[in-house]
Amino acid sequence: MGDTLEEPWWDTETGAGDTPDPSDEEAIEKASENRTATCQDPNSKPAGKKKRKKPTECFLNQPEEKQESTVKAKRRKKKKISDVLQKSAPKPAVPADLQNLLTQHFGENRSVIELEELQLSDSCFLPANDLTHSFSSYLKEICPKWAKLRRNHKEKKSVVMLVLCSSALRSLELIKSMTAFKGDCRVLKLFAKHIKIKEQINMLEKGVFHVGIGTPGRVKALVEQDALCLNSTKYMILDWNWRDQKLRRMVDIPEIKKETIDLLEKSIIKLCRDGSVKLGLF
Repeated sequence: MGDTLEEPWWDTETGAGDTPDPSDEEAIEKASENRTATCQDPNSKPAGKKKRKKPTECFLNQPEEKQESTVKAKRRKKKKISDVLQKSAPKPAVPADLQNLLTQHFGENRSVIELEELQLSDSCFLPANDLTHSFSSYLKEICPKWAKLRRNHKEKKSVVMLVLCSSALRSLELIKSMTAFKGDCRVLKLFAKHIKIKEQINMLEKGVFHVGIGTPGRVKALVEQDALCLNSTKYMILDWNWRDQKLRRMVDIPEIKKETIDLLEKSIIKLCRDGSVKLGLF
């Protein structure tokens, strides 16, 4: 009975020191807020890495595009044969040009004696075109007795004058431009465009033609098939100075050049050395 009745027993079990301090709870809440704030900080390392990746990717892509553009620009600036020929002034052909062409083509594969057999003297050539003549005026100059030759020619499978050029279209242009010269002579088209070789063979066998104008490839094929005989031919004209849209002469086109040289080697040069054929460079 030592306890006093003034203080209840249930108040004595929980003293003043056991109640929680409100200041401690506020400190705990502040600490938790600081932790979440540090986790969501925009200046943290992962966010910094994302920002660094974007400029590095742009920095790597830009020089690659520049390199590609410079390579394309260099490819476009490559020189073409037309660019070189456009800057060079046109020069009339001379017999030495044909001699140099044959020497360069056969120089590595032929002996000195064989190269001498391909050489032609100046007497084998007609006067060259000085770039002032039309086709008709040039033919009148080199062949003043054309009317007599035309009347006396009565052999089939042959022509008095043979003209070689680079294409079928150029052949048609020359045929139109020689109207003032040809008179009533018959002209045969000797090219492959729209004309079969069998048709040309039949025409040579049945009729008499005075002038043949065409490409070296078709003329060579007709000679090899014995459809065209060159023994009666007096004049051989090469359309040397004319240039196409790409500023190429007939000897600048590889296929035409090869076929022309083959025809000269197999047939024309021998006839020129014998004196029966004269060469002209128009």
